[in-house]
Amino acid sequence: MSSERNAGTALQAGQYLMFTLGEETFGCRIACIREIIECPPMTAIPLTPAFLRGVINLRGAVVPVIDLSVRFERGRTALAERTCIVIVEVAGAEGPQLLGVIVDGVTEVLEVDTADLEMRPSLGGGIRADFVAGMIRQGDQFVLALDMDKVLSGDELARLVDIQQQARGEQAREGALN
Repeated sequence: MSSERNAGTALQAGQYLMFTLGEETFGCRIACIREIIECPPMTAIPLTPAFLRGVINLRGAVVPVIDLSVRFERGRTALAERTCIVIVEVAGAEGPQLLGVIVDGVTEVLEVDTADLEMRPSLGGGIRADFVAGMIRQGDQFVLALDMDKVLSGDELARLVDIQQQARGEQAREGALN
């Protein structure tokens, strides 16, 4: 049963970052997390999907920032004291890509055993089923474990990569003018 429970690379025992969106708690494997930062000023990019809040400068790198709440077709995340950006590395067409994800707050890093993992439910949890890697049992409750490669992939990711490359080109042109 445990091999059935852990089919797929996204649902594995190990450390999970737990974070909140509104009143809900979600988890994602710590292996894809690069860092957690306070919300810096973001540069809005016109004509992009609503879930793309803008881009940030992360030590010279242009990083697109996704509003995870909007990605899940919920309301826009209001920036507050605990709001932060989780920098995630996801698989891209041209190799690993860094993306920022706005969350209401980070709660903990949790060590999750195989016995605490369940396959994703066949019923929706208010978000697309392919975004969910599975469920993490915490006592008598469950937390959705997200598959960040799926949440931040597909055509949208390709568009984000294009935006990132355009922003890099603009930075290079600005640098050449200065």
